[in-house]
Formats: sequence, C-alpha cells, structure tokens
Amino acid sequence: MYEHARPRIGLVLDNTDNFMTSTFEDEMSQLVQALNQPDVQPRLVQQTALEVVELYPYIEYMKYLLPGSIALAMFVSVMIGGGIVYIDDKARGVHEGYLVTPITKMELVAGLNVAGALKAMGAGIVLTVIGSLIAGVGSTFQPANLLWLFLLIAATSFAFIAMMFLMMVRVNDPLIPRAIFGILNTLLYFPSGAIYPVQAFPKWLQWIAWVDPFTYSVHGFKAVLLKGVGLAAIWPDLLYLGGFAAIAFILSTWLFKRTL
Repeated sequence: MYEHARPRIGLVLDNTDNFMTSTFEDEMSQLVQALNQPDVQPRLVQQTALEVVELYPYIEYMKYLLPGSIALAMFVSVMIGGGIVYIDDKARGVHEGYLVTPITKMELVAGLNVAGALKAMGAGIVLTVIGSLIAGVGSTFQPANLLWLFLLIAATSFAFIAMMFLMMVRVNDPLIPRAIFGILNTLLYFPSGAIYPVQAFPKWLQWIAWVDPFTYSVHGFKAVLLKGVGLAAIWPDLLYLGGFAAIAFILSTWLFKRTL
C-alpha cells in the first residue's frame, strides 16, 4: 500500500445475492475513498484503487427468485394436499374409512404424508424445469445438478408435508386451515431469504429464519441453481430438512387419534 504508486485492493464477491454484494461494494468504496483523502496529505500522493471480482456470471433477478418460487410452489401444494384435503376428508366422512382398517397409526400417517409429498414433488419438478427454461438457468440440466435438485425437492416436500400434517392432525373445522394458510405462508416464506437476505433481518426475525424449513430449502436451491455446487455445500440443508421431517412425523403420529 505504501511502496507502490497505484496500490489496488481486490474485493471478491459472491454475486448470487445482489443485495449483499451491493452493500459490501458500497461500504468498501467508502473506505477506499476515505483512505484516498487523509487528514494530512503525504508528500507523494498515492491513490488506492478498488477492483471488484465477481465469482459468478451476472445473475438476473428472475434467476434470483427461482429458488424461492420452487419452494413456494411445493408449499402451496402441501397446503392444499396435506392440509385442506385431510380436513375435508374428515368433514365428508372419508376419514372414517381409514379408521376401520387394521393398519396402525404410523402406517396411516405415513401413507397420508407420502401421498402429499408426491404431489409436492411433482409441483417442484415441474416448476424447476419450466422456471429454469424461462429464467435461462442452463446448469439445471447437468446430470449431477439434477441429482442434487431431486434430493432437495424430495427432502423439502417431506419436511413441508410433515410440518403441515402436524399442524392439522387435531383440527376438525375446515375453515381453520383456510384461515391460517395466508398467515402461515407469509410467516414462513418471507423470512427464508428468498427475496431479501436473512443477514439484514432483526434478531427476532433471524430466529424465525433459523428454524424455518423454507430457509434451508431456499439456500440449497440457490447453491445448486445459481452456483452449480454439489453435495459439500447442501448437505447441512438436506440434514436439517430430513431431521425436521422425521421429528414432525413422529410428533404427528403420536398426536394422531385412531378413533373419531
């Protein structure tokens, strides 16, 4: 910095999040500007230059929104297939047909969860393919990325359906899920980092994001779709989603009533 006439500072940015990179670049530019204007001018004026290096090609906002859109599509499918349908079956008496069978509570809950998860996986796969084509994310169709995306879609679907079934397992009124779904959608989707970085949230909202399965789903989809990384980057997301689904499944099985 002090020996060269034109010292340079390199700022390497993960440009998959435009909000974060813009903030970092603005802060560093202010620091460099302050460094170039000292209180006491030196005898030899030396101007420091800031050079920004972006790790990935330019990422359009449509691409940035794609991971959150995929997770949201699966969540909407789960809200309908895992919440409203189950409560409507109770209201119409279809649920009574399950209870006269000799199968156990765990088998009943597992069957309902798998059925809802398969619907959500279908929605996730369709939106991943169509959304990647519209947004121009060509890396989606690489064989390795397809495998990681399928694992993320499966883990997200089971985590969402297990969470929804746990919420609805003791509900009988069909109006209750319809009343809370809008609030639940807002509470889980917006703190997930799908639209705005989690690091900019207040502490209480960061705690919600920390336990929100949406957060880990969106993070995993961003890593694969926007960065093209593999299992080394997404295994914590898969681990959390799998653990969340297992815990919710066990609790919903315990709360499930084998009688009317």
